[in-house]
Amino acid sequence: MAAAKKKTDVLAEVEDQIINAEVVEVVKAKEEAHGVTEKSSDALAEDSGEEVATKTAKAGRRSAKGQAEAETKLEKVEHQLHRDEEKIAEGESEKPKQPVKPTRSLLERRGKAYRKSAELIEKGKVYSLKDALELATKTSGVKFDASVELHVNLGVDPRQADQNIRANLVLPQGTGKTVRIAVFADDAVDGADLTGIETITKDLEKSVINFDILISTPANMAKLGKYARLLGPRGLMPNPKSGTVTQDVSKAVQEAKAGRVEYRVDSTGIVHLAIGKVSFGGAKLLENAQAVMTSIRSAKPNTVKGVYLKGVHITTTMGPSITVSVNE
Repeated sequence: MAAAKKKTDVLAEVEDQIINAEVVEVVKAKEEAHGVTEKSSDALAEDSGEEVATKTAKAGRRSAKGQAEAETKLEKVEHQLHRDEEKIAEGESEKPKQPVKPTRSLLERRGKAYRKSAELIEKGKVYSLKDALELATKTSGVKFDASVELHVNLGVDPRQADQNIRANLVLPQGTGKTVRIAVFADDAVDGADLTGIETITKDLEKSVINFDILISTPANMAKLGKYARLLGPRGLMPNPKSGTVTQDVSKAVQEAKAGRVEYRVDSTGIVHLAIGKVSFGGAKLLENAQAVMTSIRSAKPNTVKGVYLKGVHITTTMGPSITVSVNE
């Protein structure tokens, strides 16, 4: 029994030495591939070899299953080495990256028609309102009758209730748009495109909106409450401030047809409003623009202490912006 046990220990020791030598060779090859010095490679190989050899020896003494696990681990180490060598070879064969082109300016990324229109505007110049509107009619590069937009930057804080500016007015020359007007009442109204509480309610139940402006009497507003989530985000909910909740429905319809518009500051304190079409010409656009600017100035809150009119710009649909003097 003692002789047999001694013979088994000798065989296990010889087997451990063979496995240790193989591990050392594999680790050395890996370190040479990565450019590690001979000294560090030997030290690492010795540590790794001792660890694997120790586990393998223990596994061999315990069972054949432990020996198989040790061999599997050795195969994984060899596979990792081959994979690292392949990555190094691929890295050496990679082509150098091409230099990245510099980012073009915003104007250079625009279309040809836009760039051609922008050439008509003198860079850095502040135009008068009249000259800006005359120039705007020449900078429209689209094939349809574009809208002329007025953008006014105000020195207000929209988060304050008294500075959340909102008003409406009738443009002297109209908007140039054909609007569909619905009256939330059963009585027929001249000029209205859609009337009848039941008719409008059926469409709203199906989330169908066949109008651009909805006018209602104060008595019927309670029936529209359940549709606030549908109409509110679209700006179609009747409101006394916009003149769409009134007892005189006929007058409201006439004003809407004549060109009544509503404006209010956005979250950044800017008023955006279309004041007509390019086909209006400079004179008609000037009349509408002056009416809007007068309304905005008259709506100045008493709590605003600094500069009220911070900037004014004119632009057309898909056209370049023109800076306008705030002292007009």
